[in-house]
Amino acid sequence: MEAQEIIRCRGHPLVLGTHPTTFEVTCEEHLTENGNCIVGVAADRGCAGLSQEFRSLLCHDDAMLTTRLASGEITAEIHAKGSDRLTLSHPTDMVWRRSTFTCSRTIGICSDAVAATLPRELIARLRQGDELIVTLTVTRPGPAS
Repeated sequence: MEAQEIIRCRGHPLVLGTHPTTFEVTCEEHLTENGNCIVGVAADRGCAGLSQEFRSLLCHDDAMLTTRLASGEITAEIHAKGSDRLTLSHPTDMVWRRSTFTCSRTIGICSDAVAATLPRELIARLRQGDELIVTLTVTRPGPAS
């Protein structure tokens, strides 16, 4: 079983990409230097805006989330896990976490990448305000045959 969502957002001059445990995309338009986990602003939706099909697949402990961040020709692929503890109820934010902590903003846990480990070429493009396309693909094992 699989579902996919595409989120459109953009970078900002204050994208730092230095947070050691998370990265985030937000619908908010503005960013301060304190938001060192935020890599995309002005997203077209937050967790609460994901389709019901996507949400129902991701909210299981056996779900796997593949995230592709693309700005021009620069891309990064991140792997994280879903969880039955996800609520996906935040209206503006999506946060990927290295840990297993969940809250209304969490979209993935046990992420194999965080802001500080994203390609510096990607962060440089985002600091220029370039468009960021976030492709989310959730997969779960199908029923046994």
